[in-house]
Amino acid sequence: MILNLPIEAAQGYKSASQRARVITETWTLANMYCPACTSNGLDKTRTGTEAVDFFCSRCSSEFQLKAVSKPIGRKIVDAAYDAMIRAISQDRLPHFLLLSYNNIDAIVSDLLIIPKFCFSKSAIEARKPLSSTARRAGWVGCNIILDMVPPQGRIPVIQSGIIFPKSKVRNEFHLVQPLSRLSARVRGWTLDVLTVLRSMDKVEFTSDDAYSFEYALSERHPENRHVRPKIRQQLQVLRDLGYLEFLRRGYYRWIK
Repeated sequence: MILNLPIEAAQGYKSASQRARVITETWTLANMYCPACTSNGLDKTRTGTEAVDFFCSRCSSEFQLKAVSKPIGRKIVDAAYDAMIRAISQDRLPHFLLLSYNNIDAIVSDLLIIPKFCFSKSAIEARKPLSSTARRAGWVGCNIILDMVPPQGRIPVIQSGIIFPKSKVRNEFHLVQPLSRLSARVRGWTLDVLTVLRSMDKVEFTSDDAYSFEYALSERHPENRHVRPKIRQQLQVLRDLGYLEFLRRGYYRWIK
């Protein structure tokens, strides 16, 4: 894997956005591998394929590339809000590749993988509708809120110019893969509970620690009036998935 961007790939393109797209897609095609299997390369989808830029010919995993010429922040701009929410509900998301590059030096600085099964609806924020004078008046886009994604679901491939070994990236990907066994209908609660619990940065915690997030979780799930029982249920789900062990009544420890 090299960090230099192939700026020569954009010869003939005048639009800055088109140039950036071609350059970052060419870099990804030449350098990125599949984190879900042992394939050392990805293939480009056909031009016009909606929401998917690359796929793995070995395991059929799909990927969407989001590239920005600035550090990756808390929010990533994405496409239509309704379409994103439907894709999560129907379990049709690709895995996301979030790439940050330095436009002056033409090098990649950061690259994150967010597996598709690490997105909940809570991680998607609606943007303001386009104004009545816009060509697509009323259209609503969305932002991906990264701190609403579990920390384990933000897998670094490159961080501040440092390239992580493939074995490490693939191991971290497989550690979150048990989440894919949950149906899209129930996965949202599990992801939200996992995210708030991991925000404590504790190896061990108590049920009271978990209940301290009752209000935050009720805001994310206003349709549920029984948040504490739901938190207890999700602690059992996380245990069954192999993420938690129950030490004794009301006490828990992270395994993964």
